[in-house]
Amino acid sequence: MKVLLLKDPKDKDSGPDPYVKELGLYGLEATLIPVLSFEFISLESLFEKLSHPECYGGLVFTSPRALEAIKICLKENSKNEAWLKSLKQRWNTKPAYVVGKATASLVEEIGLTPQGEKSGNAEKLAEYICSREKPNSSALLFPCGALKREVLPTVLREKGIPLESLTVYQTTQHTDLQVSLSSYFAQQGIPASVVFFSPSGVKFCLQHVQKLSGDFINHIKFAAIGPTTAEAMEAAGIPVSCTAESPTPQDLAAGIQKALRLQNC
Repeated sequence: MKVLLLKDPKDKDSGPDPYVKELGLYGLEATLIPVLSFEFISLESLFEKLSHPECYGGLVFTSPRALEAIKICLKENSKNEAWLKSLKQRWNTKPAYVVGKATASLVEEIGLTPQGEKSGNAEKLAEYICSREKPNSSALLFPCGALKREVLPTVLREKGIPLESLTVYQTTQHTDLQVSLSSYFAQQGIPASVVFFSPSGVKFCLQHVQKLSGDFINHIKFAAIGPTTAEAMEAAGIPVSCTAESPTPQDLAAGIQKALRLQNC
């Protein structure tokens, strides 16, 4: 059976995509279609803030893109030198809060130690941060996207924990999305399952998937990588057959396998 994953492939340098690999272990043939494009902005401002760890109580990352923004900054020799010479060490005396394993691994790549990676979503990460931070302490620096949800900032604000947000990327629809989806459905037919990985993915893809599936859309098991995406799917009128218990290839594959097995009982 075929599974359509509406997400960017993992970097080619790091081997096969873990979601494709894990679904393959269940005998499912997964295909990735990139949905989003990202434009990085305010990078000078980002590095200026990173240059003053003494002004902050720590860092918060809820997206791998925020780490990509930092990595772009560090490609400049002078900035990378400053980071390696002292900034990395100074930031390592403070917490780097993350949501999920993908973001945690990128935090480790820049030499910091992630905390809270088992949270899985912004709500749980906010609870984790509140359990460790004191009200009215130094602000946490939060590099984020233009479409960030307000859950985490709202919870922290209610608890009196200062958060300084900085928008470092904007999300747009991938230029090849419509062509890629049309090509997939023409060549592969209707997939047994379609997986959404973000509310933006729902926004940009749903209309195309509905049109290409036609009357067969009721045969598709729709899956979500987490509760936030599931909420966006439900709000758009999509029945959610499964939501991964945590945003990992293992949990997603197990959930899809279970949903497809129930369908065939």
